[in-house]
Amino acid sequence: MARAMHGAGAQVVLVGRRAEMVKAAAEELGEGAHWEVADVTAYDTIAALVERVRERVGPISILANNAGHNFKKLAVDTSVEEFSGMLDTHVLAAHNLTRLVLPGMLAVRHGSILFTASMTSMLGMPGVIAYSAAKSAYVGMVRALSVEVAGQGVRVNAIAPGWIESPMLRKALDGDPARSSRILQRTPMQRFGEAEDIGLAAVYLCSPAAKFVTGVLLPIDGGASQGF
Repeated sequence: MARAMHGAGAQVVLVGRRAEMVKAAAEELGEGAHWEVADVTAYDTIAALVERVRERVGPISILANNAGHNFKKLAVDTSVEEFSGMLDTHVLAAHNLTRLVLPGMLAVRHGSILFTASMTSMLGMPGVIAYSAAKSAYVGMVRALSVEVAGQGVRVNAIAPGWIESPMLRKALDGDPARSSRILQRTPMQRFGEAEDIGLAAVYLCSPAAKFVTGVLLPIDGGASQGF
């Protein structure tokens, strides 16, 4: 996503907990790419993060809520602490960051906020109840916030990635060809997506090309959420 935004001409600020990773990613992108170290669940530190970003690159016109993690457990095996931790990272962290960035957008009546949801926002999948709940909460947040700020120049949307080629996907599927085959069979386009597909969709929703688009959840899943 950062690569696509940067390629479209945006200054980007990558934020993560591990300095070596965000620094390397920013350096790979080159001029116009910056990095900050932060833990979005350390809520009382995020106001300072937002201020540092503004001092470095100026007003924030695009916010991508993309932090998250996942684990696979059946509902009966998922503890309250694990469930709460998932909501902390996805839902509360995104709300906190959004509420701190939003006033600057409203002041200039311009901005775009993007949430990275998931196909689990639309489809029932076993073993990911906490993740599904967190990503489904994003959809409700997008609906509510989009109508709250639509008349003030700020748009709010979400993307819902499906099965995307990545080291994580390879780790999950390389030893399970039957599962890989099942996924492809239920994906009408009969292939996995690419990281670029996510990035380009994000660029579209945050660009003037989507200036009359707000409150939508855009699936990027090769039709998997529409097929039978």
